Amino acid sequence: RKEYVDLYVNYVFNESVQKPFQDFMQGFLRGCPARNWKMFLPVELQVVLQGHITIDWHLLEKNVVYWLYNKSDKTIKDFWNVFHELPEEKKKMFLGFLSGSDRIPGYRLECFKFSIVDPQAENPDELYPSASTCSLNFYLPR
Repeated sequence: RKEYVDLYVNYVFNESVQKPFQDFMQGFLRGCPARNWKMFLPVELQVVLQGHITIDWHLLEKNVVYWLYNKSDKTIKDFWNVFHELPEEKKKMFLGFLSGSDRIPGYRLECFKFSIVDPQAENPDELYPSASTCSLNFYLPR
């Protein structure tokens, strides 16, 4: 029985997917040659491909650029107070809303910046917060 299980597991996890995996690997290496990946340590390569999975949220706050707002504005203070009280999962959901991903790209965390912008609406109570994922702008009505 052990031999049968070993052979079956080997077939399911190795042999049955060998052709699709080889096709994937060939296409991947055509776009991203292996010599470019050899410069990374495995941990660094994981960050490059997956992004940072742990985030210093206070560092993220320090990197924000404000448009038509000041850091001392009540709206901004209230936003950050509420944000820092959120659980980790909700903070990552905000990051997904802002950037399209719940992770920060592989470059240094200190380099990730986004903007909080006042949309300058006549009646800000009629607007919801919105985001532009391409330009990393978070539109926060007063």
